[in-house]
Amino acid sequence: MPLLHDEAHAKINLFLHVTGRRDDGYHLLDSLAVFAGAADHLSLKRTHPVDSDIATLSIDGRFAAGLQSNKDNLITQAARLLHEAAIREGQNASSLLPVHFQLTKELPVASGIGGGSADAACALRLLCRYWQIPFEIAIQQAPQLGADVPVCLKQRPKRMEGIGDILTPAPPLPNMGMLLVNPGVSVSTPSIFKRLAQTTGLQERSTLSFPKEGWNSLHALISFLRETANDLQPHAIVQEPIIQTVLDLLETLPNARFARMSGSGATCFALFETPDDALAAQKTLSHTTQSHNWWHWAGAV
Repeated sequence: MPLLHDEAHAKINLFLHVTGRRDDGYHLLDSLAVFAGAADHLSLKRTHPVDSDIATLSIDGRFAAGLQSNKDNLITQAARLLHEAAIREGQNASSLLPVHFQLTKELPVASGIGGGSADAACALRLLCRYWQIPFEIAIQQAPQLGADVPVCLKQRPKRMEGIGDILTPAPPLPNMGMLLVNPGVSVSTPSIFKRLAQTTGLQERSTLSFPKEGWNSLHALISFLRETANDLQPHAIVQEPIIQTVLDLLETLPNARFARMSGSGATCFALFETPDDALAAQKTLSHTTQSHNWWHWAGAV
């Protein structure tokens, strides 16, 4: 019987600007991230030590195939990192009992919605509760696991800057519906950044200002988003042209107000006035020939 359970929600980049590159190779970003109801599910239970591992992992679910359940998985990496940090902070090692994670993988892999990062962040949250250690320790360690892990810790709308480690609360967002679609192709984030560097490079942009009062309607938010971009989208489309097919189809769905790719792809999203509109559009999408093997989700944001 699992002791603890949590959900790792999909992270959606409503826009994503690449603003620079550090000497260590990490890219600097500016992005508005929100979280959808689509999620992986992670449970934790106490276990006996296995080869001195503080955490073990098993994986099931629609997208379990091909995922590593060994020490290379971000979930077990997160456990080791937090375990070591807690001991450095004075936690009694004997109180940090070994755990086993069960991941039900419902989000597509390498799809631009932060699935692996969300899973790692979810593991950190569960371990802080189980080991009874300050959440601040998890916040400090999260950037070492990946650029998207910090924003996934609290799963709240945030502006992401730096390499993803500089987070500020997003202004108020309108109630809206969202449809997510992934055409079943995996996109390598490093390959997209490499293509960006080899072609257009970094775009000069003035500093983007968010309205302090937020956006009181979907129309206002979309007007703002039309002045932004996902800088990785054209490069992902060159690598996987089916992304353009998805975007074209999303824009034709009833009541779709805006469509764009999230992250480095290949997942794309469309925004709607209401969750019911998004669900109706999903039903229309499911009847199209192209979408037969596609993953999709619709609901509130």
